[in-house]
Amino acid sequence: MPCQAVRKTVTHLADGRELIYFDAAAGPAKDRTAYPDTRPLGKGPEPGESRFDPLLGEWVTVAGNRQERPYHPGPDVCPLCPSTQTRRSEIPAPDYEVAVFENRFPSLAGGGLAAHDSLTGPLPHRLRSGGGRCEVVCFTDDHDATFASLDEARVLLILAAWTDRTAALSALPGIEQVYVFENCGAEIGVTINHPHGQIYAFPYLTPKMSSVVEHGAHYLARTGENLHDAVLAAELASGRVVFENAEWAAFVPFAARWPYEAHLYPRRRVPDFTALDDAQRAAFPAAYLDLLRRFGRLFGADLPPAYIAAWHQAPPGAGPPGERPGVALHAEVFTLRRAPDKLKYLAGTESGMGAFMNDIPPEVAAERLRAAGA
Repeated sequence: MPCQAVRKTVTHLADGRELIYFDAAAGPAKDRTAYPDTRPLGKGPEPGESRFDPLLGEWVTVAGNRQERPYHPGPDVCPLCPSTQTRRSEIPAPDYEVAVFENRFPSLAGGGLAAHDSLTGPLPHRLRSGGGRCEVVCFTDDHDATFASLDEARVLLILAAWTDRTAALSALPGIEQVYVFENCGAEIGVTINHPHGQIYAFPYLTPKMSSVVEHGAHYLARTGENLHDAVLAAELASGRVVFENAEWAAFVPFAARWPYEAHLYPRRRVPDFTALDDAQRAAFPAAYLDLLRRFGRLFGADLPPAYIAAWHQAPPGAGPPGERPGVALHAEVFTLRRAPDKLKYLAGTESGMGAFMNDIPPEVAAERLRAAGA
């Protein structure tokens, strides 16, 4: 399908947080600014702090304001539904297609870190105040929808929003990683049922990304090849491919951590959403919807979806695409279910040591995901 033109409207909520509407340009023009946020809100979110773990070499963010966030609000008070005459939400307009706003209860806040910001605290403990940004991406104004129930035109619009926000957040000073993700389902820990995802702009590299960057650099030095390319080539030659088309391929990875886990790669490496070409964008909605719908059918239609979709992108400060060995755009989708009536809990080895133990061989998981096709 052709890539659609997008109409973008930037406005602000009552406490100063940014709100952005994304509408398909082909549709009727709507004045989104005609609906101001009239709620009596206080000032915006306070910056949290990041504390450094010297034993693991990892940052941990502390944000006490998160305790106040909504917890399973009913559909009549959903903060992500459009506003009405009697109920005001985070979206002042009476309808929307895709909306993105700064999280009212963020883990990360205060914007990017300027070059002069410094670490504080006695060694080995180090603390950094503020930094980063958290955004909420509302996929539709339909409270009862899911991502997998959307049509391809809406997924293209969501992709345009992800691309826009990746570019904007990557340009903030001090941002080292932009992470796009969706938590779906009560089993995952979702506290608002309205279909939405999030974007975190980290002022540090997350532990997983740090490891990927390190191992990609080592592989390049040892072999002269890009580790991301080598992994994709090996997986496409394996028996764990779930499906593929001319632009995208989905597979269960060789060392899958979760009972049912699949990765979606563009067949031509790009560092992030901003670098996708027209052919990759046009083929994306069908591929991504196919993968999410397979997870939805895996255990039967009676079970609601329960998955995490994690989009990996090359760190913005890692240099040009050719200098980002092993790091490239792809999605990792997994569910906590290992059977219709059983969940995969992180027990002593996983939570205590980060050593995953998988109950289902990846080859078996791939066969079952292939069988869950339409």
